[in-house]
Amino acid sequence: MQAHPLRLFPGDDLRAALEDALRQVKLQAAFVIQGIGSLSIAQLRFAGDEDPTELRDDLEILTLAGSLSPDDAHLHMSVADSRGRVFGGHVARGCTVRTTAEILLALLPEHRFSREHDSSSGFMELVIRNEPPME
Repeated sequence: MQAHPLRLFPGDDLRAALEDALRQVKLQAAFVIQGIGSLSIAQLRFAGDEDPTELRDDLEILTLAGSLSPDDAHLHMSVADSRGRVFGGHVARGCTVRTTAEILLALLPEHRFSREHDSSSGFMELVIRNEPPME
């Protein structure tokens, strides 16, 4: 496992930037261990909902965690609004960094993550394969 810190900048799309970071390091598996920072827009899909809910405010990222694979990201986040109310859910595209986002990735060069349909859950779920690093 290799630690890989990232800083995102104002206007960056949080999810797209994390997916792009995995492509840039040319690996097939990573976990987001933690993230903090701020957003101006959060797109969160709450449990049981089909579509994300858009939150527009000065938002603080309290937690961010999940997995990254070449074909998708599975991220959960909690944010607090300017009144201290906390919202959490699945991270969709369109979360816009307000001032900064500081994120720590755990890169897993000996693994390959993919998302495949799981008949028991009905969803695209994480599949983990061991894959020796290329020399």
